[in-house]
Amino acid sequence: MGGSRLKLVTQKPLFIAEISANHLGDFERAKKLVTAAIGAGATAVKFQTYTAATMTLDLNTPEFRISDDHALWGGKKLYSLYESAHTPWEWHEDLFNLCRERSVIPFSSPFDSTAVDFLESLGAPMYKIASMETGDHKLIRRVAETGKPLIISTGATELEEIDELVEVVRKTGNSNLTLLVCTSSYPAKPADAHIFRMKLLRDRFGVKVGLSDHTLGIGVSIAAIALGAVAIEKHITIKRSDGGPDGAFSMEPHEFKQLVEEGTSAALSLGSENWSMQESERESRRIRRSLYVVKDVQAGETVTEQNIRAIRPGGGIKPKYLPNLIGRKFLKEVPAGTPLDFLFIE
Repeated sequence: MGGSRLKLVTQKPLFIAEISANHLGDFERAKKLVTAAIGAGATAVKFQTYTAATMTLDLNTPEFRISDDHALWGGKKLYSLYESAHTPWEWHEDLFNLCRERSVIPFSSPFDSTAVDFLESLGAPMYKIASMETGDHKLIRRVAETGKPLIISTGATELEEIDELVEVVRKTGNSNLTLLVCTSSYPAKPADAHIFRMKLLRDRFGVKVGLSDHTLGIGVSIAAIALGAVAIEKHITIKRSDGGPDGAFSMEPHEFKQLVEEGTSAALSLGSENWSMQESERESRRIRRSLYVVKDVQAGETVTEQNIRAIRPGGGIKPKYLPNLIGRKFLKEVPAGTPLDFLFIE
């Protein structure tokens, strides 16, 4: 894949398996997790590229700690959280190559310009801007200037801020932008997903849209696909019981596989709004009811509901004409089992 310019337009959505911190600091587990994601049908695997020092300062004052009431990370120092969660940069090349060997797209969310430079050296084919970085115009500009497809999550972001970041991207000349509806809570409640916002983003900005889904299960993602999502991002882990910063809201491989299978079915089912007979429906159409002569009749005999009926298969006059035919005369002898034709009746 190298640095090729990929388009986010496929027959099915881009199913993105987010590795995040679920490697738990173990390189062998990271490789196992990537392999599991690929085996589950992921079409892209996403990493995060940062260090604790590029994210924050190693301070323990209240503003540098997660709120005590946070469901997953309450009371943790920001620095400690990122130190435990980051993906070591020396792992990236091997993990990218593991994806490429299986024809799966490897990419990452950079969190500063040094991360972009590093990912460029690896030939990253596209980029993701995380929800928490939507106000960092310098980072967004740097990524957009690569000219590669850019995905931006919109969690915890005001609409006016999305206006601004889209303008930043477009001023670079990069038009390959996908905006993901996202709820930045972990796990998120389905009622907070508001996936109808995809239409707002698509109409307002003329971009491709998708979903970064932190809810449990696959229902919200399937609904998003039905509404036109071109990309679905979900965190993946080996087992939720293994723990880790993101384990509680991550999918296990068999669940991700179900998402891919059902999501692909949902995407394929959208089809076209043009109404035409499907080839697969031809036999059903052939055996629809039509009017048949059900008793032997003679010329001059009256048409009644006893000698013609609407039965299966097709081939005869449509049943809707039956009331107009009752009481009229047969012009010729017709044996039972003959599809009725207007030429038989006066």
